[in-house]
Amino acid sequence: MSFTTYAELQTTIAEYLARTDLTTQIPDFIRLAEVRLRRDLRIRQMLTSTTLTCVSGTATVTIPSDFLEVKDFVVTGNPVRPLNYESPSLFSRNSRSMDAGKPLDYTVLATTFKLAPIPDSNYTLTLVYSAAPAFLSVSNTSNAFLVTCPDLLLYAALLEAEPYLMNDARINTWGTMFDRAMSSLTRSDEKGQFSGVPIAMRNTYI
Repeated sequence: MSFTTYAELQTTIAEYLARTDLTTQIPDFIRLAEVRLRRDLRIRQMLTSTTLTCVSGTATVTIPSDFLEVKDFVVTGNPVRPLNYESPSLFSRNSRSMDAGKPLDYTVLATTFKLAPIPDSNYTLTLVYSAAPAFLSVSNTSNAFLVTCPDLLLYAALLEAEPYLMNDARINTWGTMFDRAMSSLTRSDEKGQFSGVPIAMRNTYI
């Protein structure tokens, strides 16, 4: 059957499992599947952009609550200045981390970006990142996973269901289907972003 809503997805999962007594558990299978996809999947439908403001004298900026992964991070201005990522251990040895000035480097600490040098003024930052789609629920009946890759979401939910049902024989089946759908979606997304675009290098920043 076709499923485009949260309720229809629950019905489809019940049909695939041939069970009518999992009304309470199926939402848990879906939530666990979404958690898996949040960790493993990065496609262009998950990309978004936002602006952040760093405050003079404060080295940290709060990360968006739906943040998964940075795609680009710059200080807005003329010229635009890219922020260079450093691991926390490297950042702790950054000689600029105690200086004041226009930020050049950043690291990720828990729910914050930490900047170096410490901003000497208020600066606007532009962050392009992979965002976690809102979890499906009765009030949120669709999201990027359900729209873009319903098959992947279905297989992930079925994969989460089988250990609960102690049906180990089906774990490999749904795992294979999940892996195949993931590989296909990843290839399709790469082609959609880069097919027909010539590879070129240019120095945008000075």
